[in-house]
Amino acid sequence: MMSPSNQSADDGAVRLREINEDIESMQSSIAGALVRHGYPDAAMFAIRLSIEEALMNGFRHGNLEDPTKCVEVRWKINADEATFHVIDEGEGFDPESVPDPTLDENLEIPSGRGLMLIRAYMTNAFYHGAGNHLEMNFRKKAQP
Repeated sequence: MMSPSNQSADDGAVRLREINEDIESMQSSIAGALVRHGYPDAAMFAIRLSIEEALMNGFRHGNLEDPTKCVEVRWKINADEATFHVIDEGEGFDPESVPDPTLDENLEIPSGRGLMLIRAYMTNAFYHGAGNHLEMNFRKKAQP
């Protein structure tokens, strides 16, 4: 027998160009699904920020701000967890090569902070293949 939390999931997918209305519409769809599944405000903040950072990384660093390229976002949200895939059309990168932005010698370097935030807020975050496909997962903790 399937558990109730897995019977009903909110799934979605969108291919985005850097158009704020489309991004806001996607974020609203995701927020609605999170509300329906009882995610607390802090989780909604963490997820929204992580998606924004992943999108900006995809547009700026992955697609090199090429307006002909898209960033695809896919999501699946249920009562237990929310999973997101952010895929750009760039060549990819090695996430381990990004300098730690908290080290003194890197404080002036304007990169790496988005990835650090994603890793801090999401339960899991890792790159597939060449590094142009980020998978992020947020597991909702049981409410007392």
